[in-house]
Amino acid sequence: MQLPLKPSGALPFDPITPRELTALLAEANALQAAAGAGKLDALLRGKNFGLLCESMEDADVAFFRLAAVELGAHVACIRTRLSELSTPQEVQRTARMLGRLYDGVECQGMTPALIRQVRAEAGVPVYDGIASQDHPTARLADSLSGTASPADRRRLVLQAVLLNTTT
Repeated sequence: MQLPLKPSGALPFDPITPRELTALLAEANALQAAAGAGKLDALLRGKNFGLLCESMEDADVAFFRLAAVELGAHVACIRTRLSELSTPQEVQRTARMLGRLYDGVECQGMTPALIRQVRAEAGVPVYDGIASQDHPTARLADSLSGTASPADRRRLVLQAVLLNTTT
């Protein structure tokens, strides 16, 4: 089942049904239980993510990398040269290349219009700052049960989204 952040033109993600929301939170709770038992598997082994960002030192960059790598994925940080001044052909070529190289692409610090263009051409999930504390998925972390810290709950929700949009 595809959950939030389906690769469509909506930002930050398509509306999800209550059933999809329940499934996402159940996945995050299952990840939390597995981590607590020391049995967190490399569920994203073999998956590759591109992380388009300006600064490799940003906290959101580190947060995304941690969440993905903890589940066995590889993350390539890429300084993007795309901007609002890029030609449609340049955005199209870049997005298609990203889609061939990666199973998903996280965009940080890019305009919604540019992300929509990349999303339309990439053919893989393209996220709009999903690792940010301001992203709507961060608020879902408050719905998780258990004693994990807020940052850990946020990471678990991010991991659940990654699992459900790239598998």
